[in-house]
Amino acid sequence: VKAAKEHIIPGDLNKVLENKVMETVLDLYHVKVSVLEMTCSGDADSEGIVSKSVSSHSDLIPGVYEGGLKIWECTFDLMDYFSEAAVQFTNKTVLDLGCGAGLLGIVALKGKAERVHFQDYNSTVIEQITLPNVLANCVNESTHGRNRKASKPPAKRPKKVEGSPDVLTKCRFFSGEWSEVSQLLLSSNEPFSKYDIILTSETIYNPDYYSALHDTLAQLLDKSGRVYLASKVHYFGVGGGIYLFQKFTEERNVFRTSIIKTIDQGLQRCITEMAFKDSS
Repeated sequence: VKAAKEHIIPGDLNKVLENKVMETVLDLYHVKVSVLEMTCSGDADSEGIVSKSVSSHSDLIPGVYEGGLKIWECTFDLMDYFSEAAVQFTNKTVLDLGCGAGLLGIVALKGKAERVHFQDYNSTVIEQITLPNVLANCVNESTHGRNRKASKPPAKRPKKVEGSPDVLTKCRFFSGEWSEVSQLLLSSNEPFSKYDIILTSETIYNPDYYSALHDTLAQLLDKSGRVYLASKVHYFGVGGGIYLFQKFTEERNVFRTSIIKTIDQGLQRCITEMAFKDSS
C-alpha cells in the first residue's frame, strides 16, 4: 500500500521551476517530459519511476508507476467537454484525481474554482510535473493577463516567480494510493469539506482498482456533487473499460452513472457523469 503524503509548496517557488522546460498544449503550459527524463534523478526522483519508465519503455508499471508522466488523450476530451457544456467551476471545490500533469485542475483554477486539490499515485509526478505546471500557468497568467493570445509564443524557460501567486493558496497536493489519501483527508485535524466536482481521466483501465476508486469517490464527493470521468470504452491488455466500471458501480448501488459524450475518432472514448443516487 502506497502511503499518502501531502506535498508542501516550497517557500522558494523558483526552485520548483528550476531546470524545467515547458511546452504548451491548448494554451496551457506543461513540463516537457523528454527533458525531465534526461535531467531527473537522485533525490528529485526518489521513487525511481522516471528511470524505470524509460528503461522498461512502459507508461505503466502497476503498483510502482501509474502513468502520471504522460498526458493521456482522454484528458483533452474532458477539457473539450468543459468548453462545449460550459461546465462552471466558479466558487466550487474541485479534486483532480489521478491528476498527472494536473491540466484538468488547472482548467478549474482558471475557471475561478474556490479550491483545487491534486492527487497522483506518485510523489515524483506531483513534485516534478504537477506542481511546476500549476505554478507555470499561474505565473504566466498573472504576467500576461488577458493579452496572452496576442503575446509572443511562450518562452521555453518559465518566468521567474515574483512573490507567491494568490492562486496557490487555493491548492493542495497529495500523493499515494486513493484509499490512503481519503483517509488522510478525512482524519485530518483541519476541517475538510467534500468536493463539489471530482475530475478524473483514464483511471478505470484496471478492474483491480475499481473498489478503491469507487470508495474514494463515495467518501470524498459532496452529496450534491458530480464526478466527470473520461475514459476509453475498453482498455485492451488490461481489461478495464466503461461498461465494466458501470456494471461494478450499479452493483454497489451508490451512484447513478450516465455517458454524456462519446468520441468516435480512433479508439472509442467517452465521458461519464456520476452523481449519488439520492441527489437531485
